[in-house]
Amino acid sequence: MRKALRWLLALTVLIGTLSTAGAATAAQPEATTGTTGTTTQDIKDRLLAIPGMSLIEEKPYTGYRFFVLGYTQPIDHRHPSRGTFQQRITVLHKDTARPTVFYTGGYNVSTTPSRREPTQIVDGNQVSMEYRFFTPSRPEPADWSKLDIWQAASDQHRIFEALKPIYHQRWISTGGSKGGMTATYYERFYPRDMDGVVAYVAPNDVVNDEDSAYDRFFRNVGTKECRDKLDAVQREALVRRKPLEKKYAQYAADNGYTFTTIGSLDKAYEAVVLDYVWGFWQYSLLADCATIPADAPHATDDAIWDSVDTISGFSAYTDQGLETYTPYYYQAGTQLGAPTIHFPYIEKKLIRYGYQPPRNFVPRSIPMTFQRSAMRDVDTWVAHHAHHMLYVYGQNDPWGAERFRLGRGARDAYVFTAPGLNHGANVASLVPDEKALATARILQWAGVASAAVQADPSAARPLAGFDARLDRRDVEREPALRP
Repeated sequence: MRKALRWLLALTVLIGTLSTAGAATAAQPEATTGTTGTTTQDIKDRLLAIPGMSLIEEKPYTGYRFFVLGYTQPIDHRHPSRGTFQQRITVLHKDTARPTVFYTGGYNVSTTPSRREPTQIVDGNQVSMEYRFFTPSRPEPADWSKLDIWQAASDQHRIFEALKPIYHQRWISTGGSKGGMTATYYERFYPRDMDGVVAYVAPNDVVNDEDSAYDRFFRNVGTKECRDKLDAVQREALVRRKPLEKKYAQYAADNGYTFTTIGSLDKAYEAVVLDYVWGFWQYSLLADCATIPADAPHATDDAIWDSVDTISGFSAYTDQGLETYTPYYYQAGTQLGAPTIHFPYIEKKLIRYGYQPPRNFVPRSIPMTFQRSAMRDVDTWVAHHAHHMLYVYGQNDPWGAERFRLGRGARDAYVFTAPGLNHGANVASLVPDEKALATARILQWAGVASAAVQADPSAARPLAGFDARLDRRDVEREPALRP
């Protein structure tokens, strides 16, 4: 749900950037790939020959072709005749003879060339999908009842079926946070499409009303010294509610921010402040505790404001801050669930609303009904049927408090935790043995593991070298309680 670091979708996090150093590999791919009879056809022509596919733009990148495309999707996959919408996807093309990674972050798609960690590991192509109902991939008018995990999985299935004849080698799906959830749901509904799944920091809220795992997490994360500093700043922001809300009102007026959806500036203020501790652990490391005001009761108003704004973002619960993420909050309040935590170190009289439900962040004109069985179904399926699936979590990431777990029915599936890491945990940040095993399994699932790697996983390395621009991670750093 909400989000502390409202630094939108452009901060660089660790997913993939800790891999092997070196220059960009990607030997120049064939400019013309694919053959029809005896005629070699350009990859762009092949992509645009797919019914319903259109070109938005092509951007150059050395060693690749990068396309931003529109693809016609049914609004309702159960009733395809009832209208369509245009869904944005991107294709980072290397070579049709290489494996393909299917990525979604679960939100908007980036139209800047980038490469996810599994793509670097297998040195392959990458197809990225914008999640339905994130603009511009939204039907008009929007029937919000058609925004659910099955419909979104069916979007991926149709894209895969359309592209598989071109990218005929093996496919791996991946995503981080809500994207890791999305990759899991896709596998649950279409288990025969992908050859492997790599899901990063994917929350799994099986019982929406039972969130004690988060309270246990916050009692033990990091060090007591760091926890005490964060708790003190959060409490002080509520003690100084009156002067800081006056500052907030001026901030909103200066930026044209309004509070119609959440209901009031007071509700928005408390939501931002209550996100503070969660947001710190989601995106910061223990070493970053040094940046937190050490003596909160004696800190200036500006110091408290700046710390909360840096971590939680005072724009997060304005109408303008919420609008982009309406599809997420809708899903959190209808299927995904949302965490609720408690604040035993803050007097009850200082907290007026507590953690507010997703309903408060979605315009009242959009109806919402929660489906309690949706996450339990996925959780049960993963426990008993996970095959060729890899989950990576960060030790200090709050979202990992409720995670996917494997049961006896799982085969060739793994759950690893990166020590000391946050919401940016990745394969490269695992301990050496787990890093090698995870890399080897990804190579094996993609069909590109060498004989040496098959004989000894410790020999596994990413097949493509690190590219400082291409492997930057534009991770969704949304307001704090959103994965």
